[in-house]
Amino acid sequence: MKPRTHWLRALTVVLVGALTIAVGSACGLESGGALPLPVKPGSITEHEDLKGAKLTVGSKDFTEQVILGYILEFTVAAAGADVRDLTNIQGSNSARDAMLAGQVDLNIEYTGTGWINYLGNEKPIPDVAKQFEAVRDEDLAENDVVWVNPAPLDNTYALAVNQSNLRKLGVTKISQYADLVKQNPAAATTCLETEFRSRQDGFPGMAAAYGFDPGAAQTQILQTGIIYQATANGNCAFGEVFTTDGRIKALNLSILDDDKSFFPHYNAALTMRKETADAYPSLAVVTKPVLDALTSEEMVELNRQVDVDGREPADVARDWLVQKGFVTT
Repeated sequence: MKPRTHWLRALTVVLVGALTIAVGSACGLESGGALPLPVKPGSITEHEDLKGAKLTVGSKDFTEQVILGYILEFTVAAAGADVRDLTNIQGSNSARDAMLAGQVDLNIEYTGTGWINYLGNEKPIPDVAKQFEAVRDEDLAENDVVWVNPAPLDNTYALAVNQSNLRKLGVTKISQYADLVKQNPAAATTCLETEFRSRQDGFPGMAAAYGFDPGAAQTQILQTGIIYQATANGNCAFGEVFTTDGRIKALNLSILDDDKSFFPHYNAALTMRKETADAYPSLAVVTKPVLDALTSEEMVELNRQVDVDGREPADVARDWLVQKGFVTT
């Protein structure tokens, strides 16, 4: 049965949202407040329906999502909106519930997450365009959530291994990883984040697709950012990663081939409640060129600047928009 929003989840997200505002962003920028940096119009100009519009932008709590949240905030601010920052909401379901409960007006979401995690479908659609269309149509019909402007950016899950374990274990694809779990689970120690360990488009679904018992795997739950270094150090033989994370290249990790094409496409797109889309039709217009410019390669570099170079996500987001000419400072 597909999940439905109800009053208890709405109450939960009110409490989560209040906590998020209280504790602030992990990057040191106050969440639930004003825009962290000023921007002025560039190629994005003011639109009449957005002038003075009070809009809250949300994001999840990992690096890429926080960067995307700021990119979205600066974009709509340059178009005239009065933006409230609610980036860094912990967990996909909390971020989604914040939108459904009306705490967040718009955010950037991923098609695979929408299709599997929110809408309850079990199998992804291999074609990128058809996957977007299916999510767009079903989420609008069932939840009054509008999806527009899918980006080339496709940030999917993967398993990574360091070069030493790659040579020692000879595992280059997930089917070989599955064999290793079945034959020698002690050699297949795997670092995972909590959400991936429980999501149907995560570890349990991958185990079912590749024919191994997820309970037999020796897994360790870590925070997302710690997994990369733990995998590089060999604390775990394998680690769950996001394919657009800049630390993969920086730490010289190798990605296992998803040889059964289990993981869905996770193309980024603008999502908002239908009442928001109807009230502010220019949102789809001003965000389209920005999302069109967001490729996986661009996102790897933006993520690298935060996670490897230690820059603030808001600075990285604004500099990218300025470089592309979308906004000025």
